Amino acid sequence: MQDAYNVLKTYFGYDSFRTGQESLIRAVLSGRDALGIMPTGAGKSLCYQIPALIFPGLTLVVTPLISLMEDQTGSLRGRRIPARFINSAMPRSEREEVLTLAAKGALRLLYVSPERLASPRFLSYAENADISLLVVDEAHCISHWGREFRPSYRRIGDFAARLKTRPVILALTATATREVKEDIIGNLGLRAPFCLTTGFDRPNLFFTVQHPSDKWQALLGFLHKYKGSCGIVYCMTRRTVDALAKRLACRGIACRPYHAGLPEKVRRENQEDWLAGRVLLMVATNAFGMGIDKPDVRFVIHYNLPMDMENYYQEAGRAGRDGKPSECILLTNDKDLPVCRFFLDHPGELEDGGKIRKFHFLTARGPENTFRDYRLRKLRNMQRYAAGKTCLRQAMLTSFGEAAPAFCGKCSVCLRLPDPGLSARRVQPDTENAALHRELVALRKRLSKETGTPPWKIFSDRTLHDLALVRPTTLPDLLLMENAGLLRSLRFGRYFLDEIRAFVETH
Repeated sequence: MQDAYNVLKTYFGYDSFRTGQESLIRAVLSGRDALGIMPTGAGKSLCYQIPALIFPGLTLVVTPLISLMEDQTGSLRGRRIPARFINSAMPRSEREEVLTLAAKGALRLLYVSPERLASPRFLSYAENADISLLVVDEAHCISHWGREFRPSYRRIGDFAARLKTRPVILALTATATREVKEDIIGNLGLRAPFCLTTGFDRPNLFFTVQHPSDKWQALLGFLHKYKGSCGIVYCMTRRTVDALAKRLACRGIACRPYHAGLPEKVRRENQEDWLAGRVLLMVATNAFGMGIDKPDVRFVIHYNLPMDMENYYQEAGRAGRDGKPSECILLTNDKDLPVCRFFLDHPGELEDGGKIRKFHFLTARGPENTFRDYRLRKLRNMQRYAAGKTCLRQAMLTSFGEAAPAFCGKCSVCLRLPDPGLSARRVQPDTENAALHRELVALRKRLSKETGTPPWKIFSDRTLHDLALVRPTTLPDLLLMENAGLLRSLRFGRYFLDEIRAFVETH
């Protein structure tokens, strides 16, 4: 592994690996097939980029996203690593130039779409190429059970079998249930693979579920709370995206829409504006976000109930990739369920990234209702999460088969409920935090009534959560806190500091 550490430091500037990276890289370098299930932001790309610089031949990366190809190759070439991509938007002459470079051994990494593997010209090159490592990114797209299933992904195993020398195969994804994991291993023909799941918990993410009768007003409240911060609002349908984007624009809130019904040029420009920070808010269907590496997303709001936990986890997980506190918010009410039921009964109507064709399941898994029953179980699991009766983090992690405590202290449910595992005579810090938080919420309510100031203009929910956790007792301490705000702290800070000091003395 010394070579891996040298590459890590020389090309990427890091001294140590993140959780799971070293063991996955070790398996790949030993010549073993591998499957890595690692959460968004865990550094999956390094798990193949480092072996690519150690293996003698080419590393071929199969990914469904043109944006990821461009981002990754641009970043690698900036580090003086020879990497290129091929996609259908390129002129034929440019595609030929890339293949010529690859044939000469001048490239270390080549990014292609799964559809490209079936191209006669590309097959002609690949069948005689020295490919050391075949990487299947977003590997959940292989599975019939996954909402983002792509038929071309199921032909990757056949492509690998046609190569003159079978390469090491590495499959990577952020989410995979047991069924999806088995599908990936079986379809790719992974041989005794090293399987790594690093855990799905993202400790820096705060999870919130609200059941507002008026989602629009709730949305405006959260957008005001995170004014000046980067975020995403996910909607179930293109129509909702367009309607919300227009209403927000009328309110003077700068945003961009994104869905598959928009012209490709418009989608690309909107995405670039958001990535560059020229606009902070993206309103989108699930067609947006896969492969986007933007670290400073402070909030992700779901305006509709997602169809399953896997997609919710992946979409919400685009918040806080820099490890800083961020919030994942689900706004849901009774109007969501009929929409979900419609898409459950009409899977071919699912929008954008969720398009499904019925024959896929008839040929793969038997009767059609088998898949419908599977999707119904997923939806019911999502409904249980949205009900907000138990710790949201526990509900999410257990759905992926991961053990989790009944009280996390970092979700909207835990903030209003005491830790059920504690006796009345025993107090731990999380329970104290929750108790202090309730007192601060009550104080904010009183101040709001007395001054006629909306609660969120006094201190946001996030700020109250941080106050209960950090417990500042002086104004300088309060001013040092992120999101407290100078004017708010000067006007209302003394009331909250008095409350915190009294609580600390009592407890």
